[in-house]
Amino acid sequence: MADIAGESPWAGRYPGSWPGLVVRLALRAAIRPWLALDLLAAVWAFRRRHWYRIPPFLPLPDHEYIRWRMYTAYGDENAVPPAEDVIRFARWRRALLRL
Repeated sequence: MADIAGESPWAGRYPGSWPGLVVRLALRAAIRPWLALDLLAAVWAFRRRHWYRIPPFLPLPDHEYIRWRMYTAYGDENAVPPAEDVIRFARWRRALLRL
C-alpha cells in the first residue's frame, strides 16, 4: 500500500528490525520462563511446512506469510511489530487454546 510518492503511509511508524525484536523478546523470556514457553509455542505454530527440507533447516515461518500478517495487522508488509504486541499475541494464543 503506497501513496502517490510511492512510500507507505505507515513507513517509520513501527521502527525496528527483526533481529532487534528477537533480542528484546529473548531478554524478556529469560526473565519470565512462562513467556519463553508461550513465545516458543507461537513460533512453532507459525513454522513453514516441510521446514526440514529447506535450508537453513530451521522451523521458521514463510517470508510471504509474515509479510501478509504484517500487512493485515499494521497496514504495511514491512512493519516490525513492537515486542509488546508479540507478547500479547503469545499470551492470547495460550489462553485461547488453553495450553
